[in-house]
Amino acid sequence: MSTLFVVATPIGNLEDITFRAVRILKEVDIIASEDTRQTRILLTKYNIKFKQLISCRARNEVASAKNIVKLLGQGFSVAYVSDAGTPAVSDPGTRLVSMVRKEGFKIVPLPGASAVTTLISVAGMGGKGFLFEGFLSPKAMKRRRRLQKLLESGMIFVIYESPYRIIELCENLDKLCPNRNIFVGRELTKKFEEYIFGKAYEVLSMLSVMDRIRGEFTVLVGI
Repeated sequence: MSTLFVVATPIGNLEDITFRAVRILKEVDIIASEDTRQTRILLTKYNIKFKQLISCRARNEVASAKNIVKLLGQGFSVAYVSDAGTPAVSDPGTRLVSMVRKEGFKIVPLPGASAVTTLISVAGMGGKGFLFEGFLSPKAMKRRRRLQKLLESGMIFVIYESPYRIIELCENLDKLCPNRNIFVGRELTKKFEEYIFGKAYEVLSMLSVMDRIRGEFTVLVGI
């Protein structure tokens, strides 16, 4: 039976991939990916050759999903990977999975790396549960309103942030919840992996001494 495999890939260190994921990527007929250039790096690392690569990113996900459904209908097996981490977790993949399921094809998840669980595991701030928000809106007022709602929930929460807005995020947190501890992870699992813990103003102080703020950030806000 034709199958769509939803495959988690490393968030930084290419060694953070499961044996099963490598096997499936070698066995499937087609690999669909958010960024084929990024995926080729991973395939080269594990000597996975002669695969048909097709693009399935946010901007073309619906059209690409229709094509993948046709390929499944023709009897091909397809693996889907996003740039890094688990597809459909603040990454493309949701619409693809939904369309494939509606057409009655089998969908198999291959679990693995995810920035949110990586950060939670070393934060020492978790409880029985947490809220995961992903990326906030780039619009300043909308971001601030959503932050306020998350803070009012009474739970710890995790958000993703770009290097271009991490300062603004910490400034907002300093104004809205100056007494809460936050735990920030940067470049998770990569060469320059770094963690910062403290109140928002303390994190701001540490970020301000960086010559240039780089990398993707994962931020846990405590209670």
